[in-house]
Amino acid sequence: MARIPLDPPRTRLYRLTEWYARRTYGVVPDPFAAMAHNPRVLVTDAGFETSLARWNRLDRTLKALASMASAVSIGCSWCVDFGSWISTNEGVDPAKLRDVPRWRDSDVYTDLERRVMAYAEAVTATPPTVTDEMVDELRRSLDDAELVELTMMVAVENVRSRFNSALGLTSQGFRDRCEVPA
Repeated sequence: MARIPLDPPRTRLYRLTEWYARRTYGVVPDPFAAMAHNPRVLVTDAGFETSLARWNRLDRTLKALASMASAVSIGCSWCVDFGSWISTNEGVDPAKLRDVPRWRDSDVYTDLERRVMAYAEAVTATPPTVTDEMVDELRRSLDDAELVELTMMVAVENVRSRFNSALGLTSQGFRDRCEVPA
């Protein structure tokens, strides 16, 4: 259960946010409603997320798996739900997204994808447990720009997941809209 009301003041900004969200996502994502209690936070986050969407150096599957591994490590069901839906819509294999919680035992991942998820978990740990060896292994497959984008995406997912988890935001059923029939 959310720890903050998800019915913020119906300011002009929030009405615009609702209109955009319903058009884009079909519903108002709970983090938007939570952030709308502080319009500056909402506007800043919207600008930041818009900028992030334009980052394109790192392969989208690697980016999605890193973000998902971070969200799973933190325990943010909202982030796993929404991230699965968004990533599936961007062409990421749903089987890979579904198996992130058990990636070590799954056979759907490449060696690079496994290294990326291990790195995401190490960045997410408190304190971080990243080693020189992990980075060296990644640098065999990723250039510096890709490594920087990967690292920042994990850090960003930490912000998202910790915000949502702290406020008690849980799955809204986004992933249910993208499941591939058995």
